Amino acid sequence: MVSIDHVAHKILTYFPYVLVLIDMRFQGVKCGKDGSVDNHMEMGKKLLAAGQLADALSHFHAAVDRDPQNYMAYYRRATVFLAMGKSKSALPDLSRVIELKPDFTSARLQRGNLLLKQGKLDEAESDFKKVLKSNPSDKEEKEAQSQLTKSDEIQRLVAQSRRSFDDKDYVTAAAQLDTVIETCVWDVTSREMRAECFIQMGEMGKAISDLKAASKLKNDNTQAFYKLSTIYYNLGDHEMSLNEVRECLKLDPDHKQCYSHYKQVKKLNKQIQAAEEFIQEQRYEDAVSKYEAVMTTEPNVQHFLLLAKERICHALTQAQQASRAISVCSEVLKSSPANVNVLKDRAEAYLQDEQYEEAVKDYETAAKHSEGDRHIKEGLERAQRLLKQSQKRDYYKILGVKRTAQKKEIIRAYRKLAQQWHPDNFQDPEEKKKAEKKFIDIAQAKEVLTDPEMRTKFDHGEDPMDPESQQGHHHHHFHGGFHGFQGFNPFGSGPFNFKFNFN
Repeated sequence: MVSIDHVAHKILTYFPYVLVLIDMRFQGVKCGKDGSVDNHMEMGKKLLAAGQLADALSHFHAAVDRDPQNYMAYYRRATVFLAMGKSKSALPDLSRVIELKPDFTSARLQRGNLLLKQGKLDEAESDFKKVLKSNPSDKEEKEAQSQLTKSDEIQRLVAQSRRSFDDKDYVTAAAQLDTVIETCVWDVTSREMRAECFIQMGEMGKAISDLKAASKLKNDNTQAFYKLSTIYYNLGDHEMSLNEVRECLKLDPDHKQCYSHYKQVKKLNKQIQAAEEFIQEQRYEDAVSKYEAVMTTEPNVQHFLLLAKERICHALTQAQQASRAISVCSEVLKSSPANVNVLKDRAEAYLQDEQYEEAVKDYETAAKHSEGDRHIKEGLERAQRLLKQSQKRDYYKILGVKRTAQKKEIIRAYRKLAQQWHPDNFQDPEEKKKAEKKFIDIAQAKEVLTDPEMRTKFDHGEDPMDPESQQGHHHHHFHGGFHGFQGFNPFGSGPFNFKFNFN
């Protein structure tokens, strides 16, 4: 059900426009092209008052077309342009008004204000001075005098900023230009000079902001787009760099600087995209090769070198090439010690290399820079479990195999060690006792590492043979020391056959 308040709001919103239309119908005002200039002017005024700017503009266009000497048509159209925020379009109309009626003080004052905002100080001052000589109203006189004073001050600041810039005092020049731009908000020259100050000061974000404004304020501003592209490139943002240099080439396809830069950025962008696709496809060696090509293409921009090494570090970690990964990751962290992604990758590589203490340290450092990261939390817990586990029994070390060993390698290592440490091989009671313990460890290691479920548990820091780590879960372990093996042939159907004679 529609509320009364809602209906009232709709009526109040559209009421002025409805009144205009009703009034036009009663007066017989024509909406088509055959309407008279006066009718278009009257209709435009009413639509303007009702806030219907686009409709008002179309009628003032028609009035100008029908009577190019009607200064009020130009003035009204300029008023609509200003209301729509289209000052560039308003300025020619105001100039035409002054050309047709030089004593139109209001139009001259408005033009002076626009010229001042554009930083055209001499032209603005000329308008303000003429307003003061043309018997203005008190309000117009006060505004013209205020703006003339302000223009004089801006002239002085512009001169000072240029001297500071020439003296390479960029901080002072930027501060002076701040004050200039507060008034001359559409002054392209001041914005471009301040952007150069920011570049020299290393404040690239501020430089980008000024150059983006300059590219919009001045038609065909290829130089602004070129500078934007080079800034983004030096910041390592190849995609934004490519976007900006393309804008330059849209304006001038033969622009030498932009075309040369475009070829470089496009090549680099293509290589980076290809490398990332290889990572997605798990073609890690191909990704490494492609990022090495990136470093060859652009050896001078630090951001791209670090990006390439960071992604090589990631690819090598994913490929479980621990030692290579640790080396590359460490190189990146020398330049960027708080790089969370690289810290996580190196921690993972340390885990692969069984350097558990180092892995814990990297995860802890990463956690300080990225609180609440679930992957870091899980990685740290895993590293801590594996560190604790490594201080007890490590079934991989017992069999002398890597964590990535396949089942066949594990069984082969087990058989070799079981043959070596079988207690029947030892006569001395102490040596036999030591061999019994070693033999049990070897058999347990084989059982854990050849059972997928138990191996997964162990790889996550849980010992399936340790009742404490099981915490009440079902577990496998051997009872009764070596005597539990009596009658057990550890070699299955293999060539070895040992008898157990322990009574």
